[in-house]
Amino acid sequence: MSTSFWPGEKIPRSGIYGAVHTNNHASQHEVTVIRGGDFPQCNDCGGHVYFTLIKAAQRIDNNPHFHKSTIPAPT
Repeated sequence: MSTSFWPGEKIPRSGIYGAVHTNNHASQHEVTVIRGGDFPQCNDCGGHVYFTLIKAAQRIDNNPHFHKSTIPAPT
């Protein structure tokens, strides 16, 4: 699997990614992205940005410990 992802590529894993703008108009920064969507273009430099996974994370609604329950909440 590739370690760098460009705008328009599918997001393979949810997590925190480093965003690197190749024209250096912005410092590297961290963003949270969700699996299944596409990596976006930058509003300023368009496709001159790539993303590298820093830390994978699971969406809370995909974790069995946090599914909505049919049991009423304690009062």
